[in-house]
Amino acid sequence: MFNTIKEFTTESGLTLKVVVDSVPSSPRHDDNLGTMVCFHNRYILGDVNDYDLNDYSGWKEMEQAIIKNENPAILLPLYLYDHSGITIYHTPFSCRWDSVQVGFLFVSKETLRKEYSVKRITKKVKETAMQVLLGELETYDQYIRGYVYGFVLEDAEGDEIDSCWGFYGDDVTKNGILDNINDEELKSLILEEEFV
Repeated sequence: MFNTIKEFTTESGLTLKVVVDSVPSSPRHDDNLGTMVCFHNRYILGDVNDYDLNDYSGWKEMEQAIIKNENPAILLPLYLYDHSGITIYHTPFSCRWDSVQVGFLFVSKETLRKEYSVKRITKKVKETAMQVLLGELETYDQYIRGYVYGFVLEDAEGDEIDSCWGFYGDDVTKNGILDNINDEELKSLILEEEFV
């Protein structure tokens, strides 16, 4: 029924199954600081936007349009590596055959002023915003790579007593699954295995 990737069972018979989330929600549907404008002929990536790649002679021209239209405080190019799966990042990949620029990730100065309740965008505000953007990009990368999970908690008889979905990243101790477990014995088992 579930594609279980890890299983933990306590001495009392409580079992936690970490499973692949087969229908994850895109993190781009969440409230994000940045805007992700992407184009690819085989994949639908990023946010819904009003830009059309055909209106520009290349990425440089589109970048200039984003600068003019959006007044970004931070503007990052986005690159996709496509080989037996896909991954996205803000710097180019070393393989020129299987990687290509696919768009931009940016946040406007207006958005930063509102988000951080400031009139002037300082270096510290930009550094904080950059970490948020990189976190959003990492979560999106986990999503497109299929690294989204859930858990099913079963009692000693194998009956489901709890479940939750939508945890991005495969480290159970960092993706939020551990925070949703109330049984201390089960938490100890998870921590032992994760750090062995």
